[in-house]
Formats: sequence, C-alpha cells, structure tokens
Amino acid sequence: MEAVLLQVLNGLDKGGAYALIALGLTLVFGTLGVVNFAHGALFMLGAFVAVSVQKILTISSKVRDESVTFFEAYKETPYLEIWWGDTGRAIIDYSVPISLLIAIPIMLLIGLLMERGLIKYFYKREHADQILVTFGLAIVIQEIIKANFGANPIPQAAPEIVAGSADIGSLFGFEGIVYPWWRMMYLLFSLSIIGGVFAFLHFTTFGMVVRAGMHDRETVGLLGINIQRRFTIVFGIAAVVAGLAGVMYTPILPPDYHMGMDFLVLSFVVVVVGGMGSLGGAVAAGFLLGILQSFSSMTEVKAVIPGIDQIIIYLIAVVILLFRPRGLLGKD
Repeated sequence: MEAVLLQVLNGLDKGGAYALIALGLTLVFGTLGVVNFAHGALFMLGAFVAVSVQKILTISSKVRDESVTFFEAYKETPYLEIWWGDTGRAIIDYSVPISLLIAIPIMLLIGLLMERGLIKYFYKREHADQILVTFGLAIVIQEIIKANFGANPIPQAAPEIVAGSADIGSLFGFEGIVYPWWRMMYLLFSLSIIGGVFAFLHFTTFGMVVRAGMHDRETVGLLGINIQRRFTIVFGIAAVVAGLAGVMYTPILPPDYHMGMDFLVLSFVVVVVGGMGSLGGAVAAGFLLGILQSFSSMTEVKAVIPGIDQIIIYLIAVVILLFRPRGLLGKD
C-alpha cells in the first residue's frame, strides 16, 4: 500500500503538468481552431523566466571573506545580500515564487504577440499548415534559449522552507512514507490553476461569452460582440497557464532548451485522449495518464514488461481511441 500511495502521488503531480499544458492547448484549439505546436515552448519559456529571475537576483560582487584570517580571501556575494543582509538572502531563496508574479505579464505579452504577429494569419489554413508553422516557431524559440542559456540543465532550488519532505504516511495510517513538499505544492498549484480557469469560463460574463463563441462563433458575432478580441485574450491566458506551469516545475526538473518538446508530445496525446476541444477531458486524461505512467515505471512492472514506462501513454491512447474515436469526453 505504501508503494501504491507513492506512485499515485507521483502520477498526480506529473499529471498536473500534463493537464496544465493540455488545458492551454485545448483552450487554443477550442476557441481559435489552431493546432499550436509552439505551446510546449511557452512551458519552457516560463521555466526560463524563473532561471532569468534567479540569475538577476544573484548578481554578485567579490567581497572580503572575514572567515579567512591568514591571508586576504574574497568570495562572490550577491548584491541583495550585501545591501539587505538576511532580507536579501530571503528574496533570493524565494526566487521561484517571485518568478510566478513576474511571469504573468511576460507570458501574457508573449502570448498576445504570438497570436497577433503569426497565429492570426493561419486561422483559415489547413491544420497541417498550422502544425508546420507553429512547430517551426517552437524550434526557433528553442534555439534562441539554447544560444543564450546553453544546452545543459540549470538547477533551480525551491524555497528552503519547502525543500524537504513531509511525513504523509501518518495521514493514512502508514509509517515511513515521505514525499517532497514541493511536489505536493505543485499538485495543489495545478488544481488551483485548473479550478481558476474553469471558474473563469463558467462564472464570469467574459468566460460565458467565450464558451458561447466556441460553440457558435458566427451567432455571437452577429450579436455585436467582438469575439475575436476575446479569443486573442484567451490565447494570452493559455500562454500564462503554460508559463506558470513551467515556472513551478523548475525545482522538480532542471530546465533545459528541449524540455518544451518533451512535454508537448505527451500533452498532445493527452488532448487527443481527452477529446479535442474538451477542457474536462484534457484535465481528466492528464491525471489519468500521469498515474498510469507512474505505475508503469515501478521496478516490479518493468521487470515483467521491460520498457513499458516508455510506451504506456501511447498504448493507452491507442486502446481508448479504438473504442472512443473522439476521446474520453469528446463529443460524437
């Protein structure tokens, strides 16, 4: 039972990342009808916003090391620590949460520029054209990141207060079960963002108009509503969701230039399994496939079926689509 509990938790936090990216993909496809292969790059850009913020906060200067008395020694000390002491150290320690606040306007701007500068010219083009141009854009963004940050992963630390693990076994009557605090926070963060997006779409006038436009764009337009402007804003919101998911994932997986592509492929499988255009299906499929992938990575399972953890998502997708061609919650 202890192993099962741990794998469920692993699957939920991994599924949270899949669900967040798939949620943005589904929003864009449902509103604009665009298959956006650059969406994984937005996840990566969010991660590198966190990297950039951390680098800025740790800009340092050489200062005398007072702990060395036999000769003059110098050490690199961040300016924030020099100026503000413990407060400066605390700001650096909380670089990832600070990055969340900074990433919101940055990712919103990137999303709006992407939609207005490129995506809008492909609304009425074939999906193959949309895939080619957005995939090309993703490669360009990827190479820009590689040129500026290098090819190696860049570790990001979680705040010290949540850097350890929690004894979660006691909550379920087990002993010796610990799980990283930050992974649990990522799961709660994912659920909060997903809940916020659904609340926005279902309980605000803006969101209800957007949903109406997703079902019948022409009728909404005839009512005098500029639905295109609202869809552009939705594209920006999808970019923000992907970026925030990337920021929060940096302490779990050190960001590198190809992490966007790694998550994009899996997230597209999630979208297809959930049902193209179905927000609920994308979220459900994200968590389902995350849990299945987690269980398939267990040593006992891989001993019986070697390599199953590499193909389980695609295998499940094939099985589901055989019986539900439009996905779990896709409309017939």
